[in-house]
Amino acid sequence: MAAILSILQHSTCPENVSFHFLTVRLEPEIFSLIKSTFPYLTFKLYRFNSNRVRGKISKSIRQALDQPLNYARIYMSDILPLDVERVIYLDSDIIVVDDIAKLWGVDLGKKILAAPEYCHANFTSYFTDTFWSDVNLARTFEGRRPCYFNTGVMVVDVDKWRRGGYSQKVEEWMALQKHNRIYQLGSLPPILLVFAGDIKAVDHRWNQHGLGGDNLEGKCRGLHPGPISLLHWSGKGKPWLRLDLRKPCTVDYLWAPYDLHRSSKVALEG
Repeated sequence: MAAILSILQHSTCPENVSFHFLTVRLEPEIFSLIKSTFPYLTFKLYRFNSNRVRGKISKSIRQALDQPLNYARIYMSDILPLDVERVIYLDSDIIVVDDIAKLWGVDLGKKILAAPEYCHANFTSYFTDTFWSDVNLARTFEGRRPCYFNTGVMVVDVDKWRRGGYSQKVEEWMALQKHNRIYQLGSLPPILLVFAGDIKAVDHRWNQHGLGGDNLEGKCRGLHPGPISLLHWSGKGKPWLRLDLRKPCTVDYLWAPYDLHRSSKVALEG
């Protein structure tokens, strides 16, 4: 709800923004809540069948990363209608403080997806020694300059993804992971294996990620230097939980004005 509100508030033409919500359960309450809060919102709800990934998910370093919905992004080309040719995929732990149309307007060229790249990050750390010690696996990135990118914010050409069979390509790495343990972090590494070094890079301002701290402890982190268009609480610590516990990090106060659920509780308590 906070993500929706932030996108609408900062859009020059909010009436042009359409939302596609992926959920494990199609509950009428969810539809009613969105409709009553945002009466004029253009949106659709889609059920992601968790059976699609049952038996394909490998245990990661954090339980939340093992949830089936964390893998729904891989199957957008199957879930969304054929007339949806491009989407901005967003995790739910974000707020946007700029016009989302600027991100939508990125020129993908021949690329399948666009995202901020972080080439200073230690890319090798996203895969295990088992991966790098296997000569054939280590050749995966030959001819590419792979950089880390966060899959919680992506502009995706769904039509090209569909025609290229990229869901199956990601699944092939997930199948290998079940036997060889080549990575630790849920749905992110198999997407990196397919796309890293072959995406359209966009400005870092569009994913100020890691505000939830690391994946194990979730300790407070500050903002990175530079302009900001999107704030992303990736990591273990979530702002709504820390605010409810009255143990917020400083960055969580940036989330609070958009948290309609929290605002209603404060109003009732007042």
